[in-house]
Amino acid sequence: MAALRVTRQMLQTIAGHGWRSHSSKPAQNLHIGKPGAGFSFELTDEQKEFQATARKFAVEEIIPVAAQYDKTGEAYCVTEPGAGSDVAGIKTKAEKKGDEYVINGQKMWITNGGKANWYFLLARTNPDPKSPASKAFTGFIVEADSPGIQIGRKEMNMGQRCSDTRGIVFEDVRVPKENVLIAEGAGFKIAMGAFDKTRPPVAAGAVGLAKRALDEATRYALERKTFGKPIVEHQAVSFLLAEMAMKVELARMAYQRAAWEVDAGRRNTYYASIAKAFAGDIANQVATDAVQIFGGNGFNTEYPVEKLMRDAKIYQGTPQKDVTIKPDAPSTLLSEKHADYIASYGTKKDDYVCDEFWHVLSEYKFEDPQFSSRITLRPEKQATGYFFID
Repeated sequence: MAALRVTRQMLQTIAGHGWRSHSSKPAQNLHIGKPGAGFSFELTDEQKEFQATARKFAVEEIIPVAAQYDKTGEAYCVTEPGAGSDVAGIKTKAEKKGDEYVINGQKMWITNGGKANWYFLLARTNPDPKSPASKAFTGFIVEADSPGIQIGRKEMNMGQRCSDTRGIVFEDVRVPKENVLIAEGAGFKIAMGAFDKTRPPVAAGAVGLAKRALDEATRYALERKTFGKPIVEHQAVSFLLAEMAMKVELARMAYQRAAWEVDAGRRNTYYASIAKAFAGDIANQVATDAVQIFGGNGFNTEYPVEKLMRDAKIYQGTPQKDVTIKPDAPSTLLSEKHADYIASYGTKKDDYVCDEFWHVLSEYKFEDPQFSSRITLRPEKQATGYFFID
């Protein structure tokens, strides 16, 4: 019972404060007219006048016309009806004609598709089906209002319904050669590099959802009573909440490590893949556990956790494609210098996995002669495209 009382006190603290322990109220005027009394954050009358004028100008002059000048809206057009994580399966084609490329194809599940001013588009420029993905695809910048672009209806998804998700058809869309990113054939490398940057914030969103589910479940467990006491005092519920809290914190550390690698100037493929796969799973587990704690109420739309459970699914996606780590992988792979090469893109043996792998290795300057002399690429379980350094 003593342990349960401690658990309850801890959960009450979390529910009351959480991670928002700092007050959001404006700082009080600490200056009371005496030297050494502190700093004053109070605006002078002149400063208040400047502030009011600036706000008035923003509301009346800037906001009404801001959308006309805002070119920051972007959509990432890679996924297709028949090609998601299997990027090499993309069918959209770009044919060069003079100083232009003519693009034909269809993209699907494009977030921000109906709002973006421009698209990053990945298309096949090498018609040879045997060409490796690292040379077959090109990245383009395509203006959203280009002739030939047909934007589909907003999809009604299971969760995350505020997200503007659409299909986009490209029919004889002409793009100038200047809109090619880096060079023809470099599109696959750009797309894969983008995942390194987008996976940590996606993982952060999953952690945020999981934390909300934990907060809601904790609050409910402290208020809901069964058998004469709050359900948080039942051991099964308190243990479940403790496991949820551990999962949330571990997922948070995973995406922060991935982001830290970028800040440190290192490639974060390994950690970004782990963060997204792990945080996505955790968001689904914690949201599901929250529904369990709510009992029958968790199944009702009057309570928030059913929506969190639906919203969480988008973060999970297909985590099995994000990272594969072989249990008996040599210990050298776990060092910081080489760990970022343990990754797989796709679910079958595609030539692009092997080719891109070697492309990365060819750019890496090995400082360990003993390790570099032992690099071999051996396909294991070729049906699933697993590759390891040995």
